[in-house]
Amino acid sequence: MRRHDLDWLRVSVFGLLIFYHVGMFFVPWEYHIKNNVEYSWLRYPMLFLNQWRLPILFVISGMGTSYALNKRTGLQFSLERIKRLFLPLVVGMLLIVPPQVYIERIAYGQFMGTYFEFWPSKAFTGVYPEGNLSWHHLWFLPYLLLFSLALLPVFLYLRKHPGNRFISRIKKIVSNKYGLFWFLIPLFLYESLLEPFFNVTHALIGDWFAIANYATLFFYGFLLISVKEQFWKTVTQHRRFYLRCGLIGFTLFLSLILIFEDSIWIHFTEASLKVFNLWSWILALFGYAANYLNKQSKILTYSNEAVYPFYILHQTITIVAGYFIMNLSWGLLPKFFILSIATFGGSFIIYEFFIRRWKWIRPLFGLKLKKVTYPPSKQSRGSEAKVDPSF
Repeated sequence: MRRHDLDWLRVSVFGLLIFYHVGMFFVPWEYHIKNNVEYSWLRYPMLFLNQWRLPILFVISGMGTSYALNKRTGLQFSLERIKRLFLPLVVGMLLIVPPQVYIERIAYGQFMGTYFEFWPSKAFTGVYPEGNLSWHHLWFLPYLLLFSLALLPVFLYLRKHPGNRFISRIKKIVSNKYGLFWFLIPLFLYESLLEPFFNVTHALIGDWFAIANYATLFFYGFLLISVKEQFWKTVTQHRRFYLRCGLIGFTLFLSLILIFEDSIWIHFTEASLKVFNLWSWILALFGYAANYLNKQSKILTYSNEAVYPFYILHQTITIVAGYFIMNLSWGLLPKFFILSIATFGGSFIIYEFFIRRWKWIRPLFGLKLKKVTYPPSKQSRGSEAKVDPSF
């Protein structure tokens, strides 16, 4: 049974990802190229988004995996995951990411020459950052593929035994508004005990904190769908409570990192506030989306298919456009506006005219061979999915 609120959340969070990557051009955090003026205050709204934007995407992907497995065998699911995740990753590393690396190299005087002097002869020599081969923002795809295949035996068991003791226990836990905070325990342990020793690299190899953290969130998504309507009932009824928890959690977290020096006790307190904050926002967003957004529309129909190609394309367009304005004397707002319009507009043009309409190009960007058809918008909210929402 399709939940349109998950589609709305997925589309909205990936839309925020585009604004987030535009913002990375202006904040004093490491990024591929930087504006000639950096704005320290912009870190705080960026930090707010950064707390929950990736976690909720992995939870939504885990939920989508449950829907995908309802229509496929384990083998069919595995082959479909490879086709939808690995193929676009390879295409992205060959065609989409190299312009980003090229722009970075010429921006900082590390390469002199045209793009076709860089690609393909230099584009795949060595591994980034020392070399040029990278998956950059497409790191989400290999992680999602790893989690999908590694957790598949567990998912198949849970699907085959929907009334097992574990699921029954989880259903009882999520029926209470406080019970959902039990899910914080593994996240707190990762944040407090793993994160200090394993920096997030998105390189997959050795990225133990990110793997443990995101795999658990992915598993949570599958688990919460497995308890069926009980989860949605709880988050819908108590969405205001979770929103208040999120507001309090982020306020305390921000105050802590601004006021206190780092120490072992501050570290554990920060870890607890961080996971409390991100989980509260995830629950609040699910609650409000379930209450207000579980409905189909023409905008959602189009956006739900477009979001994957937009994700693949967007950062390259942002970096290319950013290169041409990075040293101009314009202020933050004009540059942010230009970069946002260029990214959304460029992604739309490439998707609409060079991907969506071409049968054999579509699979290279994770789409089905034929254009997707949807049920009429007035069809019931529980109508069966025509698009696999597991990305």
